[in-house]
Amino acid sequence: MTAAETAATKPARTARTPRKPRDRVRKASFTQALNNALDLAMERHAEMFLIGEDIAEMGGDFGVTKGLLAKYGPERVRDTPLSEAAIIGTCAGAAMVGMRPVAEIMFADFIAECYDQVVNNVAKLHYMFDGQFKAPLVIRTACGGGFGGGPHHSQSVEGWFLNVPGIVIVAPSNPVEAKGLLLGSIDSDDPVLFLEHKALYRSRAEVPPEYYTTPLGKASIARQGSDVTVVAAMRMVPMALEAAARAEAEGVSVEVVDLRTIRPYDAATVLASASKTGRVVVANEAPRIGGLGAELSARISEECFSELRGPVVRVDGLDTPIPFSVPLEDIVLPGTDDIAAAIKTAAQY
Repeated sequence: MTAAETAATKPARTARTPRKPRDRVRKASFTQALNNALDLAMERHAEMFLIGEDIAEMGGDFGVTKGLLAKYGPERVRDTPLSEAAIIGTCAGAAMVGMRPVAEIMFADFIAECYDQVVNNVAKLHYMFDGQFKAPLVIRTACGGGFGGGPHHSQSVEGWFLNVPGIVIVAPSNPVEAKGLLLGSIDSDDPVLFLEHKALYRSRAEVPPEYYTTPLGKASIARQGSDVTVVAAMRMVPMALEAAARAEAEGVSVEVVDLRTIRPYDAATVLASASKTGRVVVANEAPRIGGLGAELSARISEECFSELRGPVVRVDGLDTPIPFSVPLEDIVLPGTDDIAAAIKTAAQY
């Protein structure tokens, strides 16, 4: 058969359906959003490096630094010995001489091992040296319970640092803001404790691929409402949104304030919402005594006293270590049902 005959027997080509332009917003998990943020920041900041236990070859215990060693090399993605104090001490010194380190502490509970470095060195550098030095470093760490990790791998540690001047505490609740807040934290010249709730790592959302920052110290209104305000952060935000949807079915309009930054928190947004609704629920996973819920409750009660229709209702974890048993853990840690019950209580005022 000649070439011409072969060509004549072939079916005529049909016009291809033109491909739709790729959507600039893609679905990504919380973990992938953080990984993308680190990648973009490493490209932008030549003075930035990553440091922590098993973050290089392994990509971190939760995969947040996966693939970055191959792209940026061992000088900028560094595995360390099992010494949290050494990790943060190294970061403090590096930040003082112009580097921009991002440290990973595998579990937030292990910050107890480097508490002195964080509180007595990192937090006070700018103050102690009268502004001659600064500490532009980020400490990323996985916090919170809900997976049977037991008392040494499940704690909510924000209360440990709430009364330490000089530390910024960031606590995202979804992938979009996880990326923006991490980039904002890396760009900041202040030391940032960046809390990543483990139960959120697999949550997914449409995350813009470009470099964008979410402002630190600014809360967001995750849901508009008029009858009850719920103030929350991290895992408590999606729980609060679910509880708010239940309440709406019963005729109660719930506003949800996502703090995003725990220290310094956005008091103006919190107080404005509390004044608008007159009924407030504060949801926090940590134990009640001396925690974020206590601080928010006191501030709202002091500054919105005349607008409140009843006392602030607190939802907290029980004052006990986190058990290994998942059924017991479910009893110790607050959940959607607890927030829904608190909303119902507040709505009755």
